[in-house]
Amino acid sequence: MVLGWLPLLVVVLAPGTTGVKDCVFCELTDSTSCPGTSMRCGDDEDCFTGHGVAPGVGPIINKGCVHATLCGHEEPINYMGVTYSLTTNCCTGYMCNGAPGPACGRLAGAVASLALGVLLLLRHAP
Repeated sequence: MVLGWLPLLVVVLAPGTTGVKDCVFCELTDSTSCPGTSMRCGDDEDCFTGHGVAPGVGPIINKGCVHATLCGHEEPINYMGVTYSLTTNCCTGYMCNGAPGPACGRLAGAVASLALGVLLLLRHAP
């Protein structure tokens, strides 16, 4: 009986543990939210969130994939006629550069509940 749950657990946990480099993408924006869309990164790329600042104006952000060697770098970016200093912050993992929203929170809760249930089954298995 317990072994019947293991394939289900593998399927549920797979998107976050398989090394697939799906990331959130969104154009440069001065909005505080950047929901974006899904994009697939190359083998030598990581997900990133770019944070840009310039004197006298609000911050900008963007998200996507970037070559791993560019992670943590700062570069000038022109947006709406203003030159910003954009710093690229990288992460690894499935959609790691996305803001956790209600759907993401529900998925995390479902995975945690399933994992707890499997652990309880294993604990009481003969």
